[in-house]
Amino acid sequence: MAYTAVLVGCGGICNAWLGPISETDKLNIIGLVDLNEDAAKAVQEKYDLSDAKVATDLDALLTELSPDIVFDCTVPIAHKSVTLTALKHGCHVLGEKPLSDSMGNARETVEAANASGKTYAVIQNRRYMNQIRAVRKFIESGKLGKVTTVNADFYMGCHFGGFRDEMDHVLLLDMAIHSFDQARLISGANAESVYCQEWNPAESWYAHGASAQCIFEMTDDIIFNYRGSWCAEGLHTSWECDWRIIGTKGTLRWNGDDDIKAAIVQKVDGWQAETEEIQIDIEEVEEFTSHKGVIMNFLKCLEEGSEPETICSDNIHSLAMVFGAVESAEKGSKVSIN
Repeated sequence: MAYTAVLVGCGGICNAWLGPISETDKLNIIGLVDLNEDAAKAVQEKYDLSDAKVATDLDALLTELSPDIVFDCTVPIAHKSVTLTALKHGCHVLGEKPLSDSMGNARETVEAANASGKTYAVIQNRRYMNQIRAVRKFIESGKLGKVTTVNADFYMGCHFGGFRDEMDHVLLLDMAIHSFDQARLISGANAESVYCQEWNPAESWYAHGASAQCIFEMTDDIIFNYRGSWCAEGLHTSWECDWRIIGTKGTLRWNGDDDIKAAIVQKVDGWQAETEEIQIDIEEVEEFTSHKGVIMNFLKCLEEGSEPETICSDNIHSLAMVFGAVESAEKGSKVSIN
């Protein structure tokens, strides 16, 4: 079965979607929407979508075409409007991260999706990696014992230019959602509270909040520590962070790339326990990765009538970590996350 879809938002991020979409016969893009009609026409030409109708008005185009799916590649402030319009027209929705630009708007869209009976999921492409699945599988094996602590370091010096240079809370709002969502996948836990210290280092080329440290209290008595910066020059971590997961029987380290190792306690005798170091194999468990992985899983779930892993009602827990951290940074105190 080939689903029909309208893609909304023809900026740079749509390339991460349309590349994979062009490789599958399960999707037919029948419409492109952007406030800038020329941007939509440029995307139409680039991906040879001559049969797709170009428009600036999503509501009118959905009335005309009645697609199965709306792909939302717009900026966060537009996600609520796009999603509610799509749901009103009986469309399933897959949207770019984050779920929304505020918790209030996120709750409204989740409630609307639940009431509609349609599927609304979010692109969290860093879940769809063989490496993070190998980490999760090892934790689920019980060899680490009970997980007590999860640490993630993210350090990049990125000279984007443009809107990010002027954003408030640039690291937390623009990037941390990936790491927070990864932490939920790795730990199997949700955040209950957070203390966040945010600052702008000397010589930062950002206007606000290029660096942050967060301590999250998670369910199941797990502590998640996040340290990150957008303006750390040199010795960068991977985009997927550098991770240390500590359990009652040992520790796992993942560099965010292909190096995953664990040290498991064999004998407790004397000053330090004897451990066995294990290099963890990365299995090809994901048929498709990154954006393609999320998109193909979304289509599979529609066919099966099941829920995607990044369904909005679950993904809102990752978004709550972002806005909890922002609130804590602004208040200078620990805050609860509901």
